[in-house]
Amino acid sequence: MIVKSSTTTMKMVVVDAEILCQPSVSVEYLGVSTAPPLAVDDDLELFDVTTISPSSDSGVRCSTSTQASIIDSARSSNVVPAIRSGSYTDIGPRRSNEDEHIRVDDLSTQLGSLYNWPLPGAFYAVFDGHGGSDAAAYVRTNAMRFFFEDANLPQTSVVDQAFLEELESSHFRAFLNADQALADECTVDAYCGTTAITALVLGRHVVVANAGDCRAVLCRKGVAVQLSQDHRPTCLVERQRVEKLGGIIEYGCLNGDLAITRALGDWYMKLPFGSASPLTAEPEVKQMLLTEDDEFMILGCDGIWDVMSNQEAVNVVRRELRMHNDPQQSARELVNQALCKDTDDNLTAIVVCFTSPDHRYSVPSQRPRFRCCSLSEDARKKLQSLLGSN
Repeated sequence: MIVKSSTTTMKMVVVDAEILCQPSVSVEYLGVSTAPPLAVDDDLELFDVTTISPSSDSGVRCSTSTQASIIDSARSSNVVPAIRSGSYTDIGPRRSNEDEHIRVDDLSTQLGSLYNWPLPGAFYAVFDGHGGSDAAAYVRTNAMRFFFEDANLPQTSVVDQAFLEELESSHFRAFLNADQALADECTVDAYCGTTAITALVLGRHVVVANAGDCRAVLCRKGVAVQLSQDHRPTCLVERQRVEKLGGIIEYGCLNGDLAITRALGDWYMKLPFGSASPLTAEPEVKQMLLTEDDEFMILGCDGIWDVMSNQEAVNVVRRELRMHNDPQQSARELVNQALCKDTDDNLTAIVVCFTSPDHRYSVPSQRPRFRCCSLSEDARKKLQSLLGSN
């Protein structure tokens, strides 16, 4: 809501100010295609609307159904986005940094002859390790092999729905293969693990896969759109899955030990490979089609999201892009802002821009605008008399 006010001053000017009112709205999960326009402070998420009363189950209800395609057809465009990215990581208050991440803006150059898709591609990932950095470092080092070189990727000359579904399945298998590789890797302790989130951009198509509590957030015309679901014991669906498989939630943690319900590694908590376990490496995989309103995407570890809302993070990055138009600087500032909010974790953020370097991020001006005005002869005389008496 915009409120306009006009105020006269003794210097014969009128202030014509625009005041942006942003009421705080508590939102659980909103569906993209049917939701009405949101206020700037709202976080738009790709999950079902759920309201939990104080007297009901204390778990947060979330959806685990894979949405094959989320398309805003009214705003979709055939223009392939101009991909550029930046990233930043910080140790935070910890003794060591267990985060790892990947940025590949041009997959065809990275993969060479293995890349046979008709559209330009990019790949990004954040791995948030725990119990040491070995698991995250191992997956990061071997990520291109897990997700591309050994992934038996579908080949096509046309990117259609069947191809995209095969690509989802390929990423699903890559998570499980990486998990099994950690079990077989003698240099990685069984008590070491990592969460993981990946984003593959293929033309205007984005495939996001997530296991754990890293998160992907899209900026759609200034509004935050959550693209992934956090897998924590506070998620009701996750807790029900865990308990059905014999796990327990104690002190807010899986089996009283882990604050997440999905991760790669941590084989001390898992049943033999192929058996369903309360702790699983199975990712949730979603795809969406970028529109002309989509400006950038943030991938971040939980050290960011524990202290900042989706919209706060989007606002920080958008402001930095307006000032510097540099995703690297924007990622750094996002991490710095999280540090100022006393996060107790390592911090890693990737900013992926979908706009050309000369794009300008327009926002409503909040600076007062002044305009000259004329006074009637009577008013002018009264003002002169007042000034003369002083």
